[in-house]
Amino acid sequence: MNESMLEINNLRVHYVTDDETVEAVNGVDLILNQGETLGLVGETGAGKTTLAKSIMRILPDPPAKIIEGEIIFQNEDLLKKSNNEMRKIRGNKISMIFQDPMTALNPVITIGDQIAEVIQLHQKLSKSEAALKAKEMLEMVEIPSIRYNEYPHQFSGGMKQRVIIAIALACNPTMLIADEPTTALDVTIQAQVLRLMNKLKREMKTSMLLITHDLGVVAETCDRVAIMYAGEIIESGSAIDIFENKIHPYTRGLFDSIPDINENISRLKPIFGLMPDPSELPLGCKFAERCPDRTTNCHLKVVPMKKVSETHSVRCFTIGQNEEASR
Repeated sequence: MNESMLEINNLRVHYVTDDETVEAVNGVDLILNQGETLGLVGETGAGKTTLAKSIMRILPDPPAKIIEGEIIFQNEDLLKKSNNEMRKIRGNKISMIFQDPMTALNPVITIGDQIAEVIQLHQKLSKSEAALKAKEMLEMVEIPSIRYNEYPHQFSGGMKQRVIIAIALACNPTMLIADEPTTALDVTIQAQVLRLMNKLKREMKTSMLLITHDLGVVAETCDRVAIMYAGEIIESGSAIDIFENKIHPYTRGLFDSIPDINENISRLKPIFGLMPDPSELPLGCKFAERCPDRTTNCHLKVVPMKKVSETHSVRCFTIGQNEEASR
């Protein structure tokens, strides 16, 4: 687990239109190690999906532009790959489970044919061989293979998500990106899908980048966690670091917004305010306007990432007082 599978260095992504420039991802550094699950957490609009699409090279162009940075996958920079080279990587070495299974599947093609398509494309099998492999994938995600010739509208939301997982894992990729894979599911089905994803990840020895805003899912699934806010990673560390020694005021705010069964409180503590407009980001800390611990420096200076321990890093000027507050 110490060998890096993916390394992102100083990635910047903007959406450029005639009216404005939206700075969606701002100097992100991230490492995903072999065989581990990294949770990418943040509220809506933080830039999580843009980061995932940058890795897959499926950003809409225009308006999206990768301004600078590196995305090193298995010692090769994906940003230097041609479109044809990326087509051989997508679905084969890197797969993605998209957020909404309702729109990720083609409604007029059977689910079996949709799984077989990716197998035929990357593994050069005959149609009958690909169909056989697709049926095995259905059984692997606990859907009877006799449903091969059925259409997406004949499946429940949870079963559609399992089909998406089958498509993503059909070619045994070395890396899986899961973009809020359980958001559209109820709690019971969510638990089943998470158990299935963890089981298949272990069996196939796949590294996973899990994008979510659900800290309960992170606790159950992830080895390491990166907290994202306004296009920046503001805190990262092992799951124990983030859950037991959270330091950044935003991270503490996320946890304060979750009900605790051990405390008798009548009202939760929210994070007041909204994220800054990504087309008019402030010079200093992006969280400063909402932060209870802000100082003058927070508004004026770019905040560097600081190491708290070997595994734990934080982007905050007031680390000392935040450490005291988190104890």
